[in-house]
Amino acid sequence: MFSKFERMTAWRYLRAKRKEGFISVITGFAFTGIALGVATLIIVMSVMNGFKAELLNRILGINGHISIVATAGFPFNNYKKAVENLESIDGIELALPIIEKQLLVSSPHSAEGAMVRGIDAADILKQKVLRGGFSKIDMETYAGDVVVLGDKLAKKLGVYTGDEVTLISPNGKITAFGSVPRMKSYTIIGTFNLGMFEYDANYIFMPLEAAQKYFGLKNSATVIDVRLKNDNDLPQIRQLIEKSVSLDAYVYDWKQSNSAFFNAIDVERNVMFLILMLIILVAAFNIITGLIMLVKDKSRDVAVLRTMGATRGMIMRIFFMDGAFIGMVGTSIGVVLGLLFCDNIENIRRFLERLSGRDLFSPEIYFLSQLPAKVDATEVALVVVLTLLLAFLATIYPAYRASKFDPAEALRYE
Repeated sequence: MFSKFERMTAWRYLRAKRKEGFISVITGFAFTGIALGVATLIIVMSVMNGFKAELLNRILGINGHISIVATAGFPFNNYKKAVENLESIDGIELALPIIEKQLLVSSPHSAEGAMVRGIDAADILKQKVLRGGFSKIDMETYAGDVVVLGDKLAKKLGVYTGDEVTLISPNGKITAFGSVPRMKSYTIIGTFNLGMFEYDANYIFMPLEAAQKYFGLKNSATVIDVRLKNDNDLPQIRQLIEKSVSLDAYVYDWKQSNSAFFNAIDVERNVMFLILMLIILVAAFNIITGLIMLVKDKSRDVAVLRTMGATRGMIMRIFFMDGAFIGMVGTSIGVVLGLLFCDNIENIRRFLERLSGRDLFSPEIYFLSQLPAKVDATEVALVVVLTLLLAFLATIYPAYRASKFDPAEALRYE
């Protein structure tokens, strides 16, 4: 497509001489702008993807795809039969009976509101996220009047493994003197870390039987969490479950309970993509500026080439190659920088925190304890295609202008 003469001339024009240093600087800005724009776009999109994926993994790790909640005053007395029926449905992987209640937990040092979740040890071992968070706890001790606290909740309460905490429930016992709050002390057998601040700072796990005894729900459960084999089966299976449950239960899925949160992430992700594409657009304009100045500076050379027999098409292709080279090499370097940054993003975050002395990714704000990054090959390809398209379009006008030079006019004014 391009002759050896065209490639050689285009390469010589990119290697500016000393007197053409300013043109070389402008070209360098365009080159750097393309690389930084592509790298930044890949990094931001990967972080947004990783943030969404990690949150989804944590949420679905501790909660099911579908939750069946007993309405007030009507716990699931036949939950064992319900679990068997649910697990017999094709597409359902697990159905876990749970008791979930809000209460106050106190220690000699502090008191905090918390969410207590009563769940069997066998069910904990079935869930990868919980099993990983409970990795340091001997599950044989997970029985009786014991609890497992989120590590950040334990830190707020100032307690450690072996200490006792008191659970205080407002739904107390009815006595002759009125309602008395339920209070009972439990031994801490360990702490867990699920990697999500909301859970690590607010959740308490206890054996299902202990929770049933404490809340006065003998052989009952308040929630049945359903985990699916395939996320895509959610609408059909939810509809099937809704038809089978009585009016005493409410069915909802994870998309309902977290829809506003994930919609906000998607909107922010799309807006960031558009904003960062403007960086690449500015770099494309820098390519136009640099090539126009290069064409102006090389007008005499172009005139000589035209008198020697070079066609307008050849001149156009020479300057088109210059712009395309800037776009392709800048894009390639940007992709490499972006992928390297994403691969080491957590180490870079820690380095910047040590350097600045500030917490750059507070788990209290961002929910996660580590900065995630998930590279999507399709998105990277889209960024590359759009960047190269902008770079190629930016070279058309300067190359066309160079091809329209009149050799006689150019040589007359030199």
